[in-house]
Amino acid sequence: MKILMINKFLYPNGGSETYIFKLGDYLKSQGHEVQYFGMEHEGRCVGNAVNAYTSDMDFHGGSKLSKITYPLKTIYNSEARKKIRLVLDDFKPDVCHINNFNYQLTPSIILEIQKWRKEGNPCQIVFTAHDYQLVCPNHMCKNPNTGENCEKCLGGHFLNCTKGKCIHGSTAKSFIGTMEANFWKLNGAYKYIDTMICCSEFLKTKMDTNPLFAKKTIAMHNFVDEVEWKDTKKKDYVLYFGRFSKEKGIDTLLKVCKELSDVQFIFAGTGPLENEINGIPNIKNVGFQTGESLETLIREARFSIYPSEWYENCPFSVMESQMYGTPVLGAKIGGIPELIIEGKTGELFESGNEKELKNKIEKLWSNKSLTEKYCANCKENKFDNVETYVNKLMKIYRGEN
Repeated sequence: MKILMINKFLYPNGGSETYIFKLGDYLKSQGHEVQYFGMEHEGRCVGNAVNAYTSDMDFHGGSKLSKITYPLKTIYNSEARKKIRLVLDDFKPDVCHINNFNYQLTPSIILEIQKWRKEGNPCQIVFTAHDYQLVCPNHMCKNPNTGENCEKCLGGHFLNCTKGKCIHGSTAKSFIGTMEANFWKLNGAYKYIDTMICCSEFLKTKMDTNPLFAKKTIAMHNFVDEVEWKDTKKKDYVLYFGRFSKEKGIDTLLKVCKELSDVQFIFAGTGPLENEINGIPNIKNVGFQTGESLETLIREARFSIYPSEWYENCPFSVMESQMYGTPVLGAKIGGIPELIIEGKTGELFESGNEKELKNKIEKLWSNKSLTEKYCANCKENKFDNVETYVNKLMKIYRGEN
């Protein structure tokens, strides 16, 4: 089978890039042909046979002329449409698997794929939603100015993006986001997508607020690399690993840490709230960790905390902790509850509820036998590896879902 992976960035930049690279590598190992389409960039590490890519769009730099033309290109990119046609005619894919595309590639590429299909080229169009972009112009369902989770745009009420200055706190940028969302809502390009893969049931519920999408969505948690199970001797600390930022619930967690002076916490990561963390006696900040050092920190923790206060979809940290045999105390928000077997591999608390978070930490910290039981149970919480995921994906690729 020939699969064209489509993503605006074709270099390591975040979760969607990790997804397409690992997925593409596995598909190739199984005998499928995989090529990629997206923006040209000096760091690009995958591509296509005709070397056709759309120009890199740097919203934070570039010439004065490019900044004037960007607003139009973020809504409709004619260059991307022309370039993807070159790839379609040469590669003749059986599947076009679209990932992050808005603002750089734009849905204009979907129109070109549909035009190519109508010319007698059978091809499935599959889209993996990594965020809320198609139902929320700022991607996060969160107003960055108030810090509150927001669903005002759901159902296609995109003018709320402009009213709330939801894109970088700018009325102008938010208005462009509103225009982009409304343009493609009226254009109807999304009706040509055959299947929309949502990485959580929660994300699916938000996507389904669009009646068109509700007919196409399917929930599939992201795949993770398999890790060896080890019976590890636990140490007396509670672990938070991830970004030190407000939307991750760090403000709330820090207040609780100050009240629980007898509990030892280790924080591993970096972010804007780092200075606030460094001033608390019972928190050891070990900075950003990767590889074996991070694995050891996770394996040896009594339990980990994921206190997020925004609509997380399928946070890898929650899965990773349990894979290494460490239960998770997670916020009851977004897709987090889908990844924890409550009362078995961890527990949940109301997101942002300082009192409940404190009570749950005290309960788990004071009951070693309970956390030991949760640790053992983590063995039973199985997440899809890439092989299992691709077995499901192939049915979608063949249009059998």
